[in-house]
Amino acid sequence: QVQLVESGGGLVQPGGSLRLSCAASGSIFSIRTMGWYRQAPGKQRELVANITGGGSTNYADSAKGRFTISRDNAKNTGYLQMNSLKPEDTAVYYCNIDYMHFGFRYLEVWGQGTLVTVSS
Repeated sequence: QVQLVESGGGLVQPGGSLRLSCAASGSIFSIRTMGWYRQAPGKQRELVANITGGGSTNYADSAKGRFTISRDNAKNTGYLQMNSLKPEDTAVYYCNIDYMHFGFRYLEVWGQGTLVTVSS
């Protein structure tokens, strides 16, 4: 089975930076789209950024200019570089992939999340 392992979360002061990683493993032929989502307490889960296999990126307005999503296809790993962090960025961040299984169909899987806390 395919699993996503997220890392890089933690406590950071406002204005600081964090880099989240999402490592996928299992029966993956290729990852089509990889995305980062977040969910703060009492709020809905929202898209932060995603990136297609061709390298096209999409960002939430709140992330534009501060966050950068990237991927290493050879390692089936994605990243989210977060700069100029704000308290409102505090949330559990989830990795999501849309991937092609060796059975030639696309499937979706979520990571379990990593907590990012931005506070002084």
